[in-house]
Amino acid sequence: MDQTELECFLVLAEELHFGRTAARLRLSRARVSQLIQKLERRVGAPLFTRTSRRVTLTPLGTRLRDDLAPHHRGIEDALARAVAAARAIEGVLHVGFSTPLAGELVMRTIEELRTTHPELAVEVCEVPLADPYGMLRRGDFDLQLTDFPVHEPDLTRGPTLLVENRVLAVASAHPLAARGTLTLEDLAQVPLLTIAGDIPDYWSEHHLPTHTPRGTPIEPGPSVTNHQEALTLVAAGRGALLSGARTALYHGRPGIAYIPLKDGNPLAYGLTRRSAATGNRALELFGRVAREVAGAWPRRFPGGRHEERASPGNRMAISAH
Repeated sequence: MDQTELECFLVLAEELHFGRTAARLRLSRARVSQLIQKLERRVGAPLFTRTSRRVTLTPLGTRLRDDLAPHHRGIEDALARAVAAARAIEGVLHVGFSTPLAGELVMRTIEELRTTHPELAVEVCEVPLADPYGMLRRGDFDLQLTDFPVHEPDLTRGPTLLVENRVLAVASAHPLAARGTLTLEDLAQVPLLTIAGDIPDYWSEHHLPTHTPRGTPIEPGPSVTNHQEALTLVAAGRGALLSGARTALYHGRPGIAYIPLKDGNPLAYGLTRRSAATGNRALELFGRVAREVAGAWPRRFPGGRHEERASPGNRMAISAH
């Protein structure tokens, strides 16, 4: 088996889609099909079952994937370490993260890199809420794990790594806090905090809608520049905040209830870099390891109700359902 056949088989086994496989390998769909057919002739049996609607691995294909994948990763890791030494990439890679879930994936990726590629140091920093792409453009970040959408001509986004349901953070005393779940129509019942800063219109409409799906206006609340400021205003009853479900685990505080939304688009996350930053092995290495780490996680993180209230003696009573 030559290297092209091996890579084509493993990518198709991951994507289960000829078009996406062709795009990742920068080959035509016809070339991908030819390589897979050649490999199947070499093996002597089908490795994939193809229909007009889907592509699946045969039992033999699954076994071959499981046998080959660890060795392929070992070869890639060895080559990456050799190239890193040759290109002296033992420097520092600066990575940004936009939300708690993104930060969790970044830190787990770093833990894996410390074991497999100790020559690469990684420093992390939170992406400013009021300027989602500025630090990346200025070079303060080499890469950032951020929530989509990203439609910037000078930036390149990778595939979706994780998906997170959304919740609405409201003051515990607000009537919506008593609800088990909410819909986007309920957003018309509370001012929604806005963000002061360099925010693209498409990003703002996705994260901070101005109307419900039925067209009811959503009252804009005070503008904020960071998450802590936003949560302080939420706890004071000045407005509500749309956020990812994991925010409740990292930013639970007295006076705030996090209520799951049962409709609307969830938050999708992936890596984003400057489009001009090509051929950087450190970026490629971090991206590959991040995909592997994310692949071991749940594909989607659900949101459950979470509320913290101040109890007597400044103790906090926490309930989560």
